[in-house]
Amino acid sequence: MSLLRLPTSLLMNQQQVIRTLSTTAFVSQKKQFNSRAPKNIVLVDGVRSPFLMSGTDYSKLMPHNLARHSLVELLRKTGVDKEVIDYIVYGTVIQEVKTSNVAREAALAAGFSDFTPAHTVTMACISSNQAISTGIGLIASGTYDSVVCGGVEFMSDVPIRLSRKFRALLLKLNKAKTAGQRLSLLSTFRPNFLIPELPSVAEFSSGEVMGHSGDRLASAFGVTRKEQDDYALRSHTLAKQAQENGYLTDLVPFKVDGVDKTVNKDNGIRVSTPESMAKLKPAFIKPYGTVTAANASYLTDGASACLIMTEEKAKALGLKPKAYLRDFLYVSQDPVDQLLLGPAYGIPKLLNRTGLKSKDIDVWEVHEAFAGQVMANLKALDSDYFCKNYLKLNEKFGALDMNKFNNWGGSLSIGHPFAATGVRLCMHTSNRLVRENGQLGVVAACAAGGQGVAMLIERHPDAHPN
Repeated sequence: MSLLRLPTSLLMNQQQVIRTLSTTAFVSQKKQFNSRAPKNIVLVDGVRSPFLMSGTDYSKLMPHNLARHSLVELLRKTGVDKEVIDYIVYGTVIQEVKTSNVAREAALAAGFSDFTPAHTVTMACISSNQAISTGIGLIASGTYDSVVCGGVEFMSDVPIRLSRKFRALLLKLNKAKTAGQRLSLLSTFRPNFLIPELPSVAEFSSGEVMGHSGDRLASAFGVTRKEQDDYALRSHTLAKQAQENGYLTDLVPFKVDGVDKTVNKDNGIRVSTPESMAKLKPAFIKPYGTVTAANASYLTDGASACLIMTEEKAKALGLKPKAYLRDFLYVSQDPVDQLLLGPAYGIPKLLNRTGLKSKDIDVWEVHEAFAGQVMANLKALDSDYFCKNYLKLNEKFGALDMNKFNNWGGSLSIGHPFAATGVRLCMHTSNRLVRENGQLGVVAACAAGGQGVAMLIERHPDAHPN
């Protein structure tokens, strides 16, 4: 039986409800859950650039250009003055060496005050989730009232280093004081010094390429090539439908300097056919692997930004927030054999802590690094063996309701600029809650290093999907 058709179930114990959070007219029955938050923190709104395949229309930009665009458009969309922003946090993974603190450089380029602090975080594919939770911490502590959180990734121009031997030679040459010393050093040069160090989406601790790990994970959980292709086709089909229906309202067009057209949509959404997908050869483990170019996410350029603040501050400014940011947690596990299982570890832990059941969740937004990774996480949650031995549950967590799962597509189709995806996930969750008339949504994602995140989001009574 295909996992995509399994019914929803959950075998978690209901905890005592400490506090009942807001319920509104759109909720037919109150959903109560535990909260440790000292104050209501809201997601006012968020934006992103169109997500483009690397090497296309953004190729001549720099990362801070993309981040600047998101910052400017966020202020335009919310109508909030720059002076209202207390702090800016941005995530990035592959850093441009000239703008290592891209948050600060983007803020200055966007016209923010010299006196608005900004810093950059990195946590692989959950970097903008980390930016958001950092902002939540700054607000919850009473340090600030309003924080802009975002992320940017630019894969069209990644740093390519000289070989270490060549770097060492150049540094020594820089310190040499005489012509003799310089000639002596130059005599040690060898042609292989010119071989560059190319960046790779691989684990430093194991040396394994992530796609290779995704292939092994799919095999471990018995995810077939057809299941992966079917899921990828589902992602692209749903993304195309959402795009055509005008649901992707977090996207704001970008007029790129030197490009005649205005970029106004994601360019990686491509609905193929099962027959075409089946013809593709394995991309990583050859010839027997199951991960291909069609069922894996692609290198993407893009940026995102969102505004979070206290509900009190939002009301004072006359804003209509999208959602409450209710809870979050991070998980870590074996970076070799469980590299991409962050959602399987994070989701049960989050719901257990909040006293919720799977059936209480109206919207699931889970990051799609690979179709095999998504399917493996779903199968892990529905596995007695995995849940008992690794999650230490009494029984399996159960299958997620696929009617609520990534209904607007995901990273496989929309694209995955590493550090920008977290904000997109939160915005799609918030906007889907309105359009699908739900109350609670969960965001979950895996990340390099064997880490992951899970976040609980609640629809705000004033929310609108635009």
